[in-house]
Amino acid sequence: MLISLTNNWPLFLTEWPMSVTMAFGSFIAGATSEGGGAVAFPVMTLGFGIAPSVARDFSLLIQSVGMMAAAFTIYCLRIPVVRQAVLWSSLGGVLGVILGLDVVSHLLPPVYAKLFFVSTWFSFAGALFWINQDRDRPVYDTIQGFSARHVLLLFGTGIAGGMVSGIVGSGLDILTFALLVLAFRIDEKIATPTSVVLMGINALVGVLWREAVTTGMAEEAWNYWYVCVPIVVLGAPAGARFIYRRSRQFIVGFLYLSIFVQYLAALLILPLTAALLVFSAGVLVLGLLGFRYMAYLGH
Repeated sequence: MLISLTNNWPLFLTEWPMSVTMAFGSFIAGATSEGGGAVAFPVMTLGFGIAPSVARDFSLLIQSVGMMAAAFTIYCLRIPVVRQAVLWSSLGGVLGVILGLDVVSHLLPPVYAKLFFVSTWFSFAGALFWINQDRDRPVYDTIQGFSARHVLLLFGTGIAGGMVSGIVGSGLDILTFALLVLAFRIDEKIATPTSVVLMGINALVGVLWREAVTTGMAEEAWNYWYVCVPIVVLGAPAGARFIYRRSRQFIVGFLYLSIFVQYLAALLILPLTAALLVFSAGVLVLGLLGFRYMAYLGH
């Protein structure tokens, strides 16, 4: 209906590859702690050669619809989430995404933004693989002994994750997921829908800030959004329903595969230089140290 009112049907003739991309991306967004932007950003920047700022804007736009649709499905199905994380990480995420959009994103050259994205998630996969070697580790449905310390950790992670969202269009979801799983030992089946709700809220905040306060979203991003909206409102809820009854091991394996493919694609596609390789290695090391520290807190 929206596309008919705006007479944007012709966009499907030229932008249909984005519709196909988000058919997969929206499903993964609803099924894992990676938002739709985690698929859209690398595909758009690495595969289609689209500017990172446009890919970032599109990622926020599409997640503000798709992830919120998945969040509504989570609510209707009464799928449990960590409510303290939704509250405090979202509040930190508001500050973080504004800083990311208006300050940090202007400091990273495009190719570095692409590599920063895939390197950060690859380091997270390494930390998750390490902690899951202990298959008998205790996991919980809620944060045990919730206190002011937990509030500070959630709020601080929200700021950091929001800043990453402001750079590449996704970040609050997977950083909070990491904190919940590694530090608080929350079951991945609970942490995943929590991260979906968080990213929906954070993306919506980013869109409202860009449209109401700053220069607005890139026109190209809106064009991509029109051809993907009919897809994601079905794909993201379908992903949320699909993953609901899957095992923890299945969810983790799904994450490993998607993150590894993204990192490998970046190494193959980007014109790597010595400086870029050093940058990627630095992000990987810092990421591993940060995620390992989260795991240490879990002990």
